[in-house]
Amino acid sequence: MRPLFPSLLAAFAFATASSAFAHVTVSNPWARATVAQQQASGVFMELRSAHDNAQLVGVKTDAASSAEVHEMRMEDNVMKMRAVPSVSLPSGQTVSLKPGGYHIMLMGLKKPLTAGENVDLTLEVLHADGAKESIAVSAPVRALAPAASAHPPASGGHQHQH
Repeated sequence: MRPLFPSLLAAFAFATASSAFAHVTVSNPWARATVAQQQASGVFMELRSAHDNAQLVGVKTDAASSAEVHEMRMEDNVMKMRAVPSVSLPSGQTVSLKPGGYHIMLMGLKKPLTAGENVDLTLEVLHADGAKESIAVSAPVRALAPAASAHPPASGGHQHQH
């Protein structure tokens, strides 16, 4: 009887559509704080699909006029950012949405994102069986770290062109 139990458990979890049995889990969400007049920011997290191959297919938020899944990648030695229709979430693997890779781009921010606040998002996930899952995420806003690579202005306040 022992081999039957995991199969029954898997069948029960698969057949249960309640949010108590979420198929995709979110961990370590955070949003990048903005400065005055900044209209866009990124949101980052780790996603893991427990039961099947799924896809992150959309994002909704009231914090910005639009939210898209973007990818940063090197093309011809230039880092480029572009919107992507989806991000694959292979079963049992953690997929990181992080600076310099896949991330959620908030555009047309309705107000600055201040450290200590949270940004509420709804992730739209499509599962291999065609089922859709909406996942509510509250991402804490983190202050920007001082940029180690920031170039101080040239003496006299003007920049040299080469």
